[in-house]
Amino acid sequence: MSLLETEVPITDVITTDPAKAKALENDVRAKILDMLADEELTIEEITEELARRNEAKAETTVRHHVNVLKDVGMVEVARLEDAGGGTTKFYKSNTRVFSYDLSEDADVILSDAEMTIQEAMTSLLEQLYAEHGDAIEAAANEMKPCDYCTTQHYEEFILRELVSRTLTSMSENGTLEMTRE
Repeated sequence: MSLLETEVPITDVITTDPAKAKALENDVRAKILDMLADEELTIEEITEELARRNEAKAETTVRHHVNVLKDVGMVEVARLEDAGGGTTKFYKSNTRVFSYDLSEDADVILSDAEMTIQEAMTSLLEQLYAEHGDAIEAAANEMKPCDYCTTQHYEEFILRELVSRTLTSMSENGTLEMTRE
């Protein structure tokens, strides 16, 4: 006899590949991504900024963390500068990590907005599948399961990825800012 039985709905979804998830296991790397989201910095500047944020690390350790992020494609070399017989690398993040908690009242405050989005998304998804359903299915058929997943939700992942990429693009080109005016 069960002592407790309850429905547990999915209320949050995190979409990333396993290599990026592993790279973010270390909170220093998330801090580095945050720093590099808005400006280009050298290893020395990242080290100084981490120390300012009460996260003192040796430059070799910071270089290791930046290389881990670079290896999984979350950080890139943005520019190179001559520096007295050597070359200085400036790094920039191409990935933004949102690590916030909504207030306890957010569900109530945002419920009408969520309904508006659901209605609009239903219509948008119908149009998307009508126009691009074959491409979505083809991309899903090319996907491989991760090492620890037994359930596959490839099409849902693709849809979430499309929405995320679109919002990111709109943020970068200023469209999101324009919609608030």
